[in-house]
Amino acid sequence: MNPFLTVLFILSVVSALIAIRIFKGPTAPDRVVGLDTLNTVVIASMILFGAYTKEVIYIDVGIVYALLSFIATLFIAKYLEGGEF
Repeated sequence: MNPFLTVLFILSVVSALIAIRIFKGPTAPDRVVGLDTLNTVVIASMILFGAYTKEVIYIDVGIVYALLSFIATLFIAKYLEGGEF
């Protein structure tokens, strides 16, 4: 079996476990951390898939997605802290 596909399969299993944590998280900050972790795994999957297919567009999309994920995490953290936007 191809090592890239093996790692993508493992990342899929990890994503499923993180999704369970997001839905069962006891508090909102736990869910936010789970969502941020899921975003990181998705970004890693995009970059790995881009390396596997030798297509640069997946890596570019992964970088933009990482930036948007970071900004969204900042806004959510600010909201949970009770601050103004």
